[in-house]
Amino acid sequence: MALPQRHRLKGQRVFDQVYQRGSRHQGPAMVLRILDAQPGLLPLEQQLHPPSPWRCGVVVSSKVHKRAVRRNRLRRLLHGHLLAQSIRAGGRSLWLLLSLKPGSADLPSQALLGECNQLLHQAGLTP
Repeated sequence: MALPQRHRLKGQRVFDQVYQRGSRHQGPAMVLRILDAQPGLLPLEQQLHPPSPWRCGVVVSSKVHKRAVRRNRLRRLLHGHLLAQSIRAGGRSLWLLLSLKPGSADLPSQALLGECNQLLHQAGLTP
């Protein structure tokens, strides 16, 4: 399941900002980066959508798995999981970026989702 438009994080400038300035929470299989939103950096089509308390991007590079089908499955798995979570932004608007590390494609789905939960909790975004 893909994230709805209001929760998608897009744009090279946006990703660059999150990579450079975002706070980082790291686990064995993935990295979560968080940055306060800067709506002026969003592409124009996203600026037209209503603001959301959080927007998220999931990065699954070819180092994680060579086959695009497997990378897309991992991305959809994490998108669906993020939608099911009750992410609390604390009254502010946040940008989240989940990056999978090489070797994470070999882990069972439950292990990846558990680590995602742990990182969200560590960042103070879930109860």
